Amino acid sequence: MPRPGLHVLSGPPDERLGRERLMSYIQDQTSADFPDMSAEVSNSQFHTGRLPNGAKSRNRPKLMLMGQRRSGKSSISGVVFQKMPPSETLYLETTTRPEESSAHSFMDFQIAELPGHVNYFTPDFNQANIFAEIGAVIWVIDAQDQYLDALNQLIDTITYLAQTWPAINVEVFVHKVDGLSEEYKNDTFRDIRQRILDELSDLGYDNAPVSFYQTSIYDHSVFESISKVIQKLLPQLPTLESLLNSLCSTCRIQKAYLFDIITKIYIASDTSPQDTNSYEICSDFIDVVVDIGELYGWARPQQGEKTEFNNHACESMVTMEKKGQNYLYLREMNRYLALVCIMGDDNPMEKKVLIDYNVGVFQEALAKVFGW
Repeated sequence: MPRPGLHVLSGPPDERLGRERLMSYIQDQTSADFPDMSAEVSNSQFHTGRLPNGAKSRNRPKLMLMGQRRSGKSSISGVVFQKMPPSETLYLETTTRPEESSAHSFMDFQIAELPGHVNYFTPDFNQANIFAEIGAVIWVIDAQDQYLDALNQLIDTITYLAQTWPAINVEVFVHKVDGLSEEYKNDTFRDIRQRILDELSDLGYDNAPVSFYQTSIYDHSVFESISKVIQKLLPQLPTLESLLNSLCSTCRIQKAYLFDIITKIYIASDTSPQDTNSYEICSDFIDVVVDIGELYGWARPQQGEKTEFNNHACESMVTMEKKGQNYLYLREMNRYLALVCIMGDDNPMEKKVLIDYNVGVFQEALAKVFGW
């Protein structure tokens, strides 16, 4: 049964219909924390279960960075998860032993990095200890270097994982593309992708879970690629996308992202077509808000704690005009998550009350999905 008072805001018929669609996801969300178990799963290693680092699970998503020496593994880990300036990665030493680190954010990532000069598929190593808890292997290839040996090692890794750990996603980062011309960059990416897919097809692994990305630490591409890797590990992703789609339809939002503020990784977005510029605008907006928040932030109360003014929604909401046309809308969902929206060409201030109301409803839905 809908909660009292959630139907009082009036609006045009299409907006009321959009609100009803959004409300349908809010009600009866007690099982939203679980994936659909009605379909049979052939292998128990496939990702099923609660959100890593959720209220009812202590498991954390673990990423494994692999690749040859000097391919850029440590740079990616430092820039994305440790907030290292890209210019400082020039002084990083080569990884000589397995390393693990954590990124304390909404999902509390674990990141493991393996040195590139060691073959971990020999009997000298216990592969179960290395890969048992891994959600995704990120294989980094230096696009500016000779990569044939790296492709051979990658294919060996993919075939081994497909046989032994079929639940692990393999994500290929064609890295350091910032130093290549646009034409050569695209040709290199296509060549690497086609060589790998052809070899896997010849070996009978046409359906291996392999994806390809062009990345660089000097732009937003590595953050956007890591975001897509993380989203595959979220069992709640379809629910989040449906909620964001309903919110965009109701409020005529052009694009909506749910950001992890600490890492600038977006854990979900609506399913409308997206471009890199949209992500870059929202990511830069996060940087501005975080910098301002360090100067003018407030002490957040504990969950359920009442304050004198009880006005957290207003304190955590920001609207900003962009180039005299589009608006950016940011609303803090909790300490680690923020909703960032790109509004359409029409003036969103005319329906600000409706937007604020529906974003509040969306926030309540998130709380039920994640069990806050």
